[in-house]
Amino acid sequence: MKTTTLKKIILLFVFFVTSIGFSQNTLQYNDEKGSPNATLEDVKWLAGNWKGTSPFGVCQENWDEPSGKTMMFCFKLLNDNKVSFYEFGQIIEKDKTILMQIRHFSGDLKPWEESTPETFKFIKIENNRFYFDGLTYEKIGDNLMNVYVYLEESKEEIKFSFTK
Repeated sequence: MKTTTLKKIILLFVFFVTSIGFSQNTLQYNDEKGSPNATLEDVKWLAGNWKGTSPFGVCQENWDEPSGKTMMFCFKLLNDNKVSFYEFGQIIEKDKTILMQIRHFSGDLKPWEESTPETFKFIKIENNRFYFDGLTYEKIGDNLMNVYVYLEESKEEIKFSFTK
């Protein structure tokens, strides 16, 4: 897959997650409702080293333990045994809730975003899932999780499956 094409797909993957036609595993943030109260304790099960698969290739996601009102993570996507891109991000506690911020980098560490990170507002925690705008983390077990991402342009949801 050409780097330019893959980059466009990945940009859609993250930047266009605010459509009305969401699939069953992802939700759209509602400004009128706002975000409910939440803390990093609610999502601390993410901490650890995760390896997984996606329609785009093999992925790795590493989360640290909550500290300083943040949980930091890094993500790497491999396609044809080459790094397609990296993500660096965090879930932070702010205004009695949480939110996710992500920055993207090409395989040679050139930043994709010009200035501020992409921000995903928190929607809710329900059973074994927590929802951000267009992103859902689902805990299947202590060592299994799924991440669902809504792609705006194609109006489809992509599933990433991880093991710890």
